[in-house]
Amino acid sequence: MCRNIRPLNNFAPPATDDEIAAAALQYVRKVGGSSHPSAANQAAYDHAVEVIAAATRELVDALVTSAPPKDRETEAAKAKARAQARYGAA
Repeated sequence: MCRNIRPLNNFAPPATDDEIAAAALQYVRKVGGSSHPSAANQAAYDHAVEVIAAATRELVDALVTSAPPKDRETEAAKAKARAQARYGAA
């Protein structure tokens, strides 16, 4: 599950709230041990996602780097090439 969490720092344009929420959800699912919590645990999962998303936004906004911002399309192409090399042709 956590393999789906992507780096969010130093991109142009910056990470969106949706991207941060998706990363927080993946994290909570991994830590909670379930991708579909029971109704009894849904509120706890939802609250955790909100808190972690807020902390992630705060972190990403506070980070400073001297490196130039990365391009999303270029990074996606690199990831696709790595997957192709690792897993071969589909």
